Amino acid sequence: MAKTTAIVVAGLLALSGVSHAEVWKVDPAHSSIGFTVRHLVVTKVNGLFTDFDGEITYDGKDLSKAAVTFTVQAKSISTDNQQRDDHLRGADFFAVDSFPTLTFKSTKIVPGQGDNFKMTGDLTIRGITKEVTFDCTANGIVSAFGGTRAGFSATATINRQDFKVSWSKALDGGGLVVSDEVKLNIEIEAVKAQ
Repeated sequence: MAKTTAIVVAGLLALSGVSHAEVWKVDPAHSSIGFTVRHLVVTKVNGLFTDFDGEITYDGKDLSKAAVTFTVQAKSISTDNQQRDDHLRGADFFAVDSFPTLTFKSTKIVPGQGDNFKMTGDLTIRGITKEVTFDCTANGIVSAFGGTRAGFSATATINRQDFKVSWSKALDGGGLVVSDEVKLNIEIEAVKAQ
């Protein structure tokens, strides 16, 4: 296995040469699920989901057989503004009382150049599932704090209208109060289960 491929594999989940599937748990204290959306065309607003869990399985040999799953609690959305966060939790956006979770389940992982790879999967928001492909980078693997840890970064751009997260208003000069395009920014540190 080439060194760069090994780094991609390690960054996802494990050391090469493992003969059985290993399970890695996402460490929420050292991970983040964030998003960026344009407001009034001229600026960007960042937000996070603060309550989530995830799991990665990988056999150490065949990257195409790796699997990633995430569950995010929709009510944990935070943009550092209580009024806006309450609006986002309501029916105009995430309708958290009716749709309490957002989920992601990978369907395909493909190695790329160097430490990069693509991860495609099913993203479910407001009960609507769409295929999304993330551009990912493996950040390596390390033994620390009594365990083996691997990290990676992932980004994707989605259209919130595809998931019926549809509230907005048109501006007199053109554009929307809240853009339809949302960039997802994910940083993951995963710990190999003992």
